[in-house]
Amino acid sequence: MKKVLVPTDFSANSKSGIRYAIHWSTIQKLELVFVHVLHISRPSKWTDAYYEKYSKEEEQNCSIKLKKFITGIYSSMKIKPARHAFEIIQGISADISILNYCSSKPGFDYICISTQGAGKLKRLWGTNTGNLITKSPVPVLAVPGAYRFTGIRRIMYAADLRNYENELNRVVDFALPLKANIEILHFSWPDETATGEKMKETALNKKYKYGLKVHYENNDAVHSLTENIQLQINKRKPSLVIMFTNQERTFYQKLFLSSKAEELSFKTKVPLLVFIKQIK
Repeated sequence: MKKVLVPTDFSANSKSGIRYAIHWSTIQKLELVFVHVLHISRPSKWTDAYYEKYSKEEEQNCSIKLKKFITGIYSSMKIKPARHAFEIIQGISADISILNYCSSKPGFDYICISTQGAGKLKRLWGTNTGNLITKSPVPVLAVPGAYRFTGIRRIMYAADLRNYENELNRVVDFALPLKANIEILHFSWPDETATGEKMKETALNKKYKYGLKVHYENNDAVHSLTENIQLQINKRKPSLVIMFTNQERTFYQKLFLSSKAEELSFKTKVPLLVFIKQIK
């Protein structure tokens, strides 16, 4: 059974990630762990004993609020809760707190989170999602705030064909329990003929024994890679897009070049599942 971490800031916009995880759990056996990051400020005049007492009370109140919030969503969806749990994480930054939590409690297979939060926190929550995409060792499924679940029937895997064997294994592992179709999208360059031969549909389907379709598209230099992928999303209308991101970029690459997966997560209208790219 896969285990999914589902963060929320109690906002209406964060519900898209929660609803997606709940719908997902109705078509695949999942354990959902709903979490909220609680930041408790401490005035300098407070004693350790008072702060500890206050912190414990706040955490208990927040736990009640989280359970009520999630129960209300289940009720509004008319879905009976399956295996799930609630966790309150104390911390200052949501993304760092979630990363530390996953590190201290290994076993999570995915993080399912909305790309938007509430009002003035909308940008901050989006930043948290972006940071998780670029830093989390656990695959992140980013769900647009306005997204409405329509099933997971067609998966588009945007591939650069580097170490694609390892990546396809993970894509198939995700798609198999859902019985979803997989379409591989690759933007080719003129010198990629040898790679193109290697990636023929017949060879792939023989190796992976899964219904795979391969789409080669000429790389349109007029548009950025993110824009080209978005055009293909609009054209092919997948249920979900899968990408692999390189988290081992240099400091200057991180400073001047945004992660394509992170950038796409804020532009696309369909959910985006991001794995770590293994660099050989």
